[in-house]
Amino acid sequence: MTKTLGKLFLVPALLGNTTPEKVLPQGTLDMVRTLRFFVVEYVRTARRMLSKMKMPCPIEELVFVELDKHNIANPDFMTYLGPALDGHDIGLMSEAGTPCVADPGALIVELAHQAGITIVPLTGPNAMILALMASGFNGQSFRFHGYLPIKNPDRINAIRTLERTSASNDETELFIETPFRNNAMIDDLLKTCRPNTMLCVASNITMPDEKIVSKSIADWKTVKYDWNKKPAVFLLYSRF
Repeated sequence: MTKTLGKLFLVPALLGNTTPEKVLPQGTLDMVRTLRFFVVEYVRTARRMLSKMKMPCPIEELVFVELDKHNIANPDFMTYLGPALDGHDIGLMSEAGTPCVADPGALIVELAHQAGITIVPLTGPNAMILALMASGFNGQSFRFHGYLPIKNPDRINAIRTLERTSASNDETELFIETPFRNNAMIDDLLKTCRPNTMLCVASNITMPDEKIVSKSIADWKTVKYDWNKKPAVFLLYSRF
């Protein structure tokens, strides 16, 4: 007799300090509350997130496996997905937002597909998509680049390449930065990009102090705001 496998649920996490009911559908919350096994980036963060989701059992009774950043390139199936062989559903959680987008969890999903485990993505906030929606830029053609190089001249060259690509392909270029380097990123964008190139910065999305600004580079030079330590998505859109 064929044994029934558990499913892998992709659990969206909160983007910051807000209430789950504000950004997560009731169906997502109901499903998460049935899970007892989780694959996460950091157990401490996951425990705090699930506590806010009001799990029906004590958090201490949940089973967590952390994604090992040293071995994630060759993940072991039994370590991460073993409970599914016994018919238990598993939740895969990112540190913030949607799993597997700018997140190492994609390799776990790949393993699950190889093993014939059903993948169930749950609905929740995704900072990149929410920023794109609010930018006013091209939402038909866009590309996410993750982090740009930290040091110059590599970073300046990357910005110039994104600007040219956006203009050539008529597409929106999205990227992110470590929050404490936001102001430096904006300074480099203002120094490097053409005056009529459009820049959107979307910070603290879904938070009470959410701020989303879309302006030309020329107009950005009049903006006086401190973006330091605020999680943000950057979007460039250029037309030559």
